[in-house]
Amino acid sequence: MIEILLLFLILFSLIAIGVPIHVSLGLSGIMFFIAEGLPLTAATQTIINGTNSFPLIAIPFFIFAGHLMNSSQVTDRIFSFARSLVGWMPGGLGHVNVGSSVIFAGMSGAAVADAGGLGAIEIKAMQDAGYDKKFAVGLTAASSTIGPIIPPSLALIIYGVIAEVSIGKLFLAGIIPGLIMMTALMVMVTWFAVKRDYPKDATFRWTTVLSTGQRAILPIMTPVLIIGGILTGAFTPTESAVAAVFYTLLLGTVFYRTLTLNTIINDAIETIKTTAAVMMIVASAAIFAWALTAGQAAELLTDELVPLTSSPTMLLFVVMAIVFIIGFFMETIAAITILVPLLLPACLAAGVDPVHLGIVLVLNLMIGLLTPPVGMVLYVLAKVSNTKFEDCVKAVIPFLVPLIAVLILLVIFPQLSLWLPEYVDR
Repeated sequence: MIEILLLFLILFSLIAIGVPIHVSLGLSGIMFFIAEGLPLTAATQTIINGTNSFPLIAIPFFIFAGHLMNSSQVTDRIFSFARSLVGWMPGGLGHVNVGSSVIFAGMSGAAVADAGGLGAIEIKAMQDAGYDKKFAVGLTAASSTIGPIIPPSLALIIYGVIAEVSIGKLFLAGIIPGLIMMTALMVMVTWFAVKRDYPKDATFRWTTVLSTGQRAILPIMTPVLIIGGILTGAFTPTESAVAAVFYTLLLGTVFYRTLTLNTIINDAIETIKTTAAVMMIVASAAIFAWALTAGQAAELLTDELVPLTSSPTMLLFVVMAIVFIIGFFMETIAAITILVPLLLPACLAAGVDPVHLGIVLVLNLMIGLLTPPVGMVLYVLAKVSNTKFEDCVKAVIPFLVPLIAVLILLVIFPQLSLWLPEYVDR
């Protein structure tokens, strides 16, 4: 017990003094190896085993597909199509903001990519139409969290690898919760629109829907390709990432002709940088996770948590409270790699479905992206909207309410996550 407490004390002390998260994880884990008298070659082997996973291959391909989508200039097409669908509602551009994020979610799989790709377009359009800037920034931040819930999702891939859960099931499990998040945010937009008298943005016309839909149909087919391919058995979730890249290249080079060789090379370089950053965290977290396992941290936590209640739902509320607090201080991938080995055994012992746990865990950590001091989405939107970080924090606070409400709803009703994967398995 003392060794585990010291392990976390070292980790959070390093993070507190500004040491990068992957270095903090690696150093604290290595110190455990040294304290236990284990050879550092064992740490090297742990890193290799932690990163030598076939599903992880999907990460660079989905990241590459997201970069190519942004470079292909499809965001305007998506925004126009969403505008024709929901722009007629009170607070029209607010609903367009949410709808665009839902569509883009099926392409990027990352909240930061959504905020960076669509954020500038959405915020400018809303400001030009007379919307309050803080409202536009807060809504854009909140809607970007839908990206890692609706498939594909980089966070769910990481969770699936660590928890040894089917990534295909996790992808399916995220669809209904993602749509519930969309509905909750649109209800919030309607409330603000009525209160502040925000205008309708457009008149609903089928001809406009058809024309904008025709321009956007090819990028919209990306999630259909991914999910359809997985369901039909045409390819695995990992192979679907490769298919997404080839499809995106086809759109950008043949249909839209917006991708050049230089653009593709630059996107590849950015993908390598992003993938390297993610894999550095995965590798260093493998050492830390091994230290937790050797110190029997999961068993200790299970012994403490399971007797608290006989209800899986109540235990999951306790777990989500822990995750919520950690989400304030830790980046999503790092949090997943540390928390899953710790929390999964206790949840399984209490009867919590691992697929359901994955969805609520990732959603909880997405809320963490909107909270200081580590909220990455806030930093991205502060840059693209030319807004102070402190103002971004204030702007997003009202939109935490519907997101937390959805999280509570999903904890109470597991079938909202589990119905679709169970239905497909029949």
